[in-house]
Amino acid sequence: MGFLNKKIISFENKFIAVDISDIRVRILELEKNGSTDRIRSFSMDNIPAGMIDDGRILEKEKVAEIIKKAVKNADPKKISTKKVICSLPESKAFLRIINIPKVSEEEAHEAVKWELEANIPLTSDQVYFDWQFLKEKEGKQEVLTVAVSKEIVDDTVSVLSAAGLEVYGLEVESIACARSLIAKEIKDEDISMIVDMGTKKTSLIIVEGTTPCFTSSIPFSSEAILEIIVGKMNISREEAEKLKSGQGIEFSLEDSSVFSVVKPLLESLAMEIEKTTDFYKSMSKESGDIRRIILCGSGANLRGIVPYLASRLTRDIIIGDPWINLNFGDNLPTIDRNNSLGYSTAVGLALKKIDYGN
Repeated sequence: MGFLNKKIISFENKFIAVDISDIRVRILELEKNGSTDRIRSFSMDNIPAGMIDDGRILEKEKVAEIIKKAVKNADPKKISTKKVICSLPESKAFLRIINIPKVSEEEAHEAVKWELEANIPLTSDQVYFDWQFLKEKEGKQEVLTVAVSKEIVDDTVSVLSAAGLEVYGLEVESIACARSLIAKEIKDEDISMIVDMGTKKTSLIIVEGTTPCFTSSIPFSSEAILEIIVGKMNISREEAEKLKSGQGIEFSLEDSSVFSVVKPLLESLAMEIEKTTDFYKSMSKESGDIRRIILCGSGANLRGIVPYLASRLTRDIIIGDPWINLNFGDNLPTIDRNNSLGYSTAVGLALKKIDYGN
C-alpha cells in the first residue's frame, strides 16, 4: 500500500528508500545476491532546524540540495537508480480501519471516500487517500485507509524531483515501520505496539498481525531527554549523550542520577502507552491483548529503558530489529545495531514488494 505507486514496466526494478524527518534524511538501497540480502548503499545527513516543521517543508530548495548530497555520498557502493520510495510524516496522516458493505473495488473507492470525510478533519478534495481490502468480517469488508494532506504530498514530490529523483511511491511511516519490525510470518491475531521514539516526537503504532490499525503521536522525544539531562545536570550535550547511551538508567535505577532526572518523562511515556492500549481495547472489544511492545527510533538507545518499561507496564518489551525480514546469510549488516534503529522506516520502504526482490 503506498501513495502514487506507478505501474512499472521495466527490466530494472531498482529503487532506493528515502526517509525524511524534520531533522534528517536517510537513504537506503537493498540488493539481492541469490537468496541473500545486502545493503548496497546507505547514508544519513542532518537537516538544519527550521527547514522542515512538523512535516511541512519550508525551505524546499535547501532540503532538495541536502537530499541530493545524501544520495551522492551514499556508500559502500554508489546509488544505482534515481527511482525512489519516500516516507510521509505520521503526524500528517490519518490511518484508519473502516468497515463497508461487500462491494467491488470500483464501488469501494467511493465508499472509502465518504467514510473518510466522516472521520477526518479535512475534506476529500484536500487529501490524497489510499486503501486496501483486508478481511471480511460479519458480512462487512474491512478496509485499511490512509489519507494525507495534498500540500504535504505535493511538496514532498516537488522536493524529490528538484533533487533529481523520480518518485515511484510514497508511504506513511507507520506502514513502513510495521513492514521492517514485524516478522512477516506472524499470525493475524498476534497484536503488537511499535513505539517509535524519534528526535522530536514519538509515534505509537498498534499492529494486528502485520497490518497497522491505529496510530497516534505524543510529544515524548529523545531530544526532550537530552535537554532535561543537560539542564538538570548542568552538563554539555556531548556529555549528556554519553550518559544517555552509556550509563543511562540501567544501574540501580532509583539511585541513578540520570534516572532521577528523566523519570517524569519516562512516566509520561508509560502513561501514554497505557492510555493508547486502553483506547484500542475499547474500540476493538473482540481483539486480543497487545502481546509485545517494540521500541525503535533514537530514543530507544537510552540504556535501561527496556527493563524500566517492562517493570512499569508488566509487558514484554523488546528493542526492534529492522533486519528481521532480511536474510544476510553469514554476513553482518553494514549498519550497526544502534544506528539500525533509526533506519527502521527506510528499511520498510525498501522492502516494498513492488520495488525490491520481486
